[in-house]
Parts: sequence; structure tokens; C-alpha cells
Amino acid sequence: MTPVLRDSHNRVIRDLRISVTDRCNYRCFYCMPKEAMEWRPRAEILSYEEIIRLAEVFVSFGIDKLRVTGGEPMIRRDVEGLVARLASLPGVGDLAMTTNAHFLADRARGLKEAGLRRITISLDSLTPDRFALMTGRSDLPRVMAGIDAAVEAGLFPVKVNCVVIRGINDDQAPDFAAMAREKGLHVRFIEFMPLDNGKVWRREMVVSGEELRERIASVYPLERVAAESPAETARRWCFADGAPGEVGFINPVTQPFCGHCSRIRLTADGMIRTCLFSTVEHDIKSLLRAGASRDDLVSFILATIAKKEERHHINDRDFVQPLRTMSCIGG
Repeated sequence: MTPVLRDSHNRVIRDLRISVTDRCNYRCFYCMPKEAMEWRPRAEILSYEEIIRLAEVFVSFGIDKLRVTGGEPMIRRDVEGLVARLASLPGVGDLAMTTNAHFLADRARGLKEAGLRRITISLDSLTPDRFALMTGRSDLPRVMAGIDAAVEAGLFPVKVNCVVIRGINDDQAPDFAAMAREKGLHVRFIEFMPLDNGKVWRREMVVSGEELRERIASVYPLERVAAESPAETARRWCFADGAPGEVGFINPVTQPFCGHCSRIRLTADGMIRTCLFSTVEHDIKSLLRAGASRDDLVSFILATIAKKEERHHINDRDFVQPLRTMSCIGG
């Protein structure tokens, strides 16, 4: 029987993030440059057949949570077909997608019918001017329409991820909480991490999750929601008055959760990343394209998981930022 994926720190890996493209139609400054990027040639990107073959191996290890990411995954042609194939793999209990929602209004129902369980939407501002500042685009109404379509399609819970940067959008936290209450959303506030293309990250730009929680609670009193598992990354809170929706705080800088990390990442060009902040990658694509057997892939994955880092080093003086930014790694 294929063994469970357990790293050298005794953490069981249950969550695979699958990036299907490094391309995106937005230019969030903490993720991508405004100028043209050098995309990976299409020949270097994993085919859907290759993704399915690798996903089947990962799932056979007991991984039961899959998330399709990018870049922007809906740029990839017929991503609904990939979703349907992933959903059909025996053992997959949860299948989600992270998207900027630009294309979602017309595709939410089709994704649900293909087998997608949940969706997470990246949205960092609720005002057109700051949305344009942060994304380089003026498409806020399209994103809001996509959120409504996801709710209507039943992709519950619909999550909204907001990367918070001091002096840019941190004042909008109560407005996001109001939206969560109005639409029944799960809003997640994410601390600004050093994964930006322009290398502008500074610690003083980080707004801690605890600070944001206090700001929101002063407007909408909150009650703590118990974690569903130790590997859950968000500290979750519901509204004390019983309003729908909830808010959560993902605090990798001020409250790291590495000790319970259950994630592994597969990049669009076929590299396994054992940590979001890894400075090394593990090339499974070359092995796959060289005609590797299933046993070869199993051995490679086991050896790679054994190298998973104990923790990230954001708070260390000698921290080295990864060469690849979030759009290339996969969310």
C-alpha cells in the first residue's frame, strides 16, 4: 500500500495546490510587475494529462484537498474540463479554486457543475480607485458580479482573500466585514508577505491580523470560531449578533503556523515547492517527461516531501526572498 505523505517533522501532507498557469490579466503590485512579463513558453507548462497523472499519485498518498490556482486559472483553456477530471479522482474530498473573478460571472455555474466545491476570490479593495491602484485594472464591477455569481451557484463557502497593506487598504477592513455580513461571505485578511515582484516589502507595511480584528470588532463585535483542524491557516471569527458570514485572519508574519503545515505546491511548469518561501524547487516534470514509471514518481515525491522545511524564515535577519513571485508559485 502506498504510504501516507509525512515529512521529516511528522506533519502529514493533505493539501495540494496545483497551479495551471503563470499568466494573469491583472497586475497586483505585490504579485506581478506592471510591465510585460516573460511568461513560461507553453511547452514548459504541464498539460492537463500530466497534471492528472501527478494528481492521481498525490491523492493516492491520502491527499484529499486539491486547489486549482494560477496566475489566473480561468485564462487556461477549458479549465472546467480539468476540474471535472480532478473531481472524479477517488479520494478527493475537497476541490477548490483561487481566482481574481474577472471571468467568474459567466462561469461559476459551469465550474460548480464540473465538480468544484468551493472558490476563493482575491479582492484587495472595495473602491474603484484603490482597486485600480492595486491591480492595475478598472474591473471592480466584474469582480463583484463574479462574487454574486459564485454565491448563486452554491460554491459555498465563497471566500474572499484580501492582502492588507498599511496606508493603502487597511482602512477598508470594516467595509469588507460589512460585505461579509451582507452576502454571507467568508472574508480572509492576509498579512502582506515578502513575495512581491518589486521587492518593496517592508515590515512597517504589515498590518497584523490582531490589529485588524480589533478594528473590525469595534464596529461589529466578534466571536471566535473553533478551528476545523490544526492545519487551518485562518483564525476565524463570526459576528456576535448572528449575522451571516465570517472574517478570518491569516497571519504568516506575526503568528506563523508552520508547525501544522499540511500543504505542498505543484507549479504550472512542473516544480514541486515544499514551502511558499522555498528557495529551491524540485523538478518532477523532467522525470515525468522522461517516461518515469509510477514507482519512480512515488519515490521522487517521498524524497521531496522529506525535504520540506520546518518553517519559513520571514522573521530571520538573514531571510532570503524567493526568486519567484506569487503568480509563478501558485496561491
